[in-house]
Amino acid sequence: MGLKQFLGINFFHESINQALREFDLLKMIEIGIKAPDFTLVNQDMKKVTLSDYKGQSVVLAFYPGAFTGGCTKEMCTIRDEIAELEDLNVQILGISVNDPFSNKAFHEENVLNFQLLCDYTREVVKKYGVYHEDFAGLKGYTAAKRSVFILDSDGVVQYRWVTEDPRVMPPYEEIKQTLADLT
Repeated sequence: MGLKQFLGINFFHESINQALREFDLLKMIEIGIKAPDFTLVNQDMKKVTLSDYKGQSVVLAFYPGAFTGGCTKEMCTIRDEIAELEDLNVQILGISVNDPFSNKAFHEENVLNFQLLCDYTREVVKKYGVYHEDFAGLKGYTAAKRSVFILDSDGVVQYRWVTEDPRVMPPYEEIKQTLADLT
């Protein structure tokens, strides 16, 4: 095999890999479909399964990482503004790729009134299509994209917000309005 043939095969292989990565992004969860079920451990190492919340509206708030300025602001805003809607039978679940030990310390330091789930295997962020590869320039490190999904009492996605820029905060008023409209 000559060099030109080898380079052609290598270029073809890279093109296929790029197309597969782009296809994965197209599989992101959309409004109107049933949210994929999952089981993760929370900050107290207890298993939490999404389908156990059937009959309640659920907010899935994915965040890149505990103890970062943006994520602290996001989780505390959810604590202060969104969690006030508890009387609407809404369950809030924060999800990151952090381990349960970091999430527990983050949960306690910020006195959060909702569970933080640990997707340390990155299966759920990939299932939902909300992940940054090589996050913050760290080769091989995958983090969650800041994103919010609202599921109705049947587990169907009624709201989806995802940002590529981890500095951008969710539209909290829009989230609150969507939750109010579900009841």
